Amino acid sequence: MTNSNNPHIPVYFAVPGDINNLTGGYGYDRELIKGLSQLGITVELLSLSAEFPAPSPAALTETARLFASLPDDALVIVDGLAFGVMDEIAQQQAKRVTLIALCHHPLALETGIDEEQATRLRASETSVLNAAHAVIVTSAATAQILVNDFSVTSDKIILARPGTHRQAFAEGNNQPPQLLTVATLTKRKGHDVLVKALAQIKHLQWQAKWIGSAAFDPEWVNYLRQLIQDSGLENRIELIGNLDDLTNEYANADAFILPSHFEGYGMAFAEALAFGLPVIAARAGAVPDLVPADAGILIPPADENALASAITELLTNHHYRQQLQLGAQRAALTLPTWEDCAAIVANLIYRLRNL
Repeated sequence: MTNSNNPHIPVYFAVPGDINNLTGGYGYDRELIKGLSQLGITVELLSLSAEFPAPSPAALTETARLFASLPDDALVIVDGLAFGVMDEIAQQQAKRVTLIALCHHPLALETGIDEEQATRLRASETSVLNAAHAVIVTSAATAQILVNDFSVTSDKIILARPGTHRQAFAEGNNQPPQLLTVATLTKRKGHDVLVKALAQIKHLQWQAKWIGSAAFDPEWVNYLRQLIQDSGLENRIELIGNLDDLTNEYANADAFILPSHFEGYGMAFAEALAFGLPVIAARAGAVPDLVPADAGILIPPADENALASAITELLTNHHYRQQLQLGAQRAALTLPTWEDCAAIVANLIYRLRNL
């Protein structure tokens, strides 16, 4: 296949649903498009069906038509939320256009899917990732998973970690302490584990704020609301929903808590560190690579007892909390910027275009 060497030909960026959705993955896409544009690379958004990653036959047919209409030698970055189930389309188009997969984390590792779904997704993702000419990943942990479990060769993988913006550090002296959680309300994020942990420490002073969309899994959200009520925590856990700007929420928090069962990177953890917040999280996916030992407490996944103990230690040991706060502030200075992220992807684009 011959790649165009014309730098003015746009890079196409295929994203399912509304790119303005307030999740980490969509945020990454928006920042990457912005960063590439600032580097002089024209990016044209291809809006795919919001049904992905579970598209109907009609949605797949429309996606196939859209990709077939792209010019020969087009360079297309495809968000993994859609690309993971586009195996037939990828096989059809790989010889005609340059496909770059953007894998935030494998769909087959999503919490709450059954074994049959996981097997089907693993087969589909293995197929599309091997059809891609390059694969962008957001963490070294995800890269290793793709090599070990999805037959992707390491020379095809490009690591472009999400960026952060430099922030003023949170003071962290609230009474009662403010515990912040930022994540969409889905099974993978482990909010239920957090409720069960907080129910064990009702005797301590704390207030919790949860920021994140409740639209992705309404049935799960109803379960969480009932669990909060049954635990007697309806006046201590505030479900705020989406916010366009989380600066004030991070700045006014004392700690960040999110016991995700898996993270391909964990942009909310990086944001928390950028504000110098101590972190409590599960030791899962890329989290251990992102959160240093001197900046947070990592507990086994799905262990509400360990989570309750960790939160108790943070709330009752002021000196320890200060030490973690200092560790988070040190970690903040090492985080990549969005300019760093865009430069890595831009270099990949130049290489594939032979520029």
